[in-house]
Amino acid sequence: MSECDDIESYRAGATVVALASQNRSQPASQPIRFNRQELNEILTVYGRKVAAGEWRDYAIDQLKEKAVFSVFRRASEVPLYRIEKQPRLARKQGAYAVVTPTGLILKRGHDLKNVLRAVEPRRLRIVDA
Repeated sequence: MSECDDIESYRAGATVVALASQNRSQPASQPIRFNRQELNEILTVYGRKVAAGEWRDYAIDQLKEKAVFSVFRRASEVPLYRIEKQPRLARKQGAYAVVTPTGLILKRGHDLKNVLRAVEPRRLRIVDA
């Protein structure tokens, strides 16, 4: 086949498909991640708990539907808490959640700072009467 045959088949009504346009219908799904600001807020709480001797280890998972920051007392245990980010729930219940090992959701919301308050006990002060 020569170039003339290709041009003739094109002019005769052959269908030309651009390969780049075929893949646009199915975008490549990338894993969900925590951004720098979110990690800073999580690691601030984590640092306080490590200094208090309550937490010792963590793991970060980047999955297709959610990002998970798991907190451990010891590396060989199940996580004490899972801090999850699920963007598909952002308009409904909130993208962030703190989950216990049994699956109980302690707190869910739109603001990560408020959600992280679930893992920090309130500081009580003694007030003189």
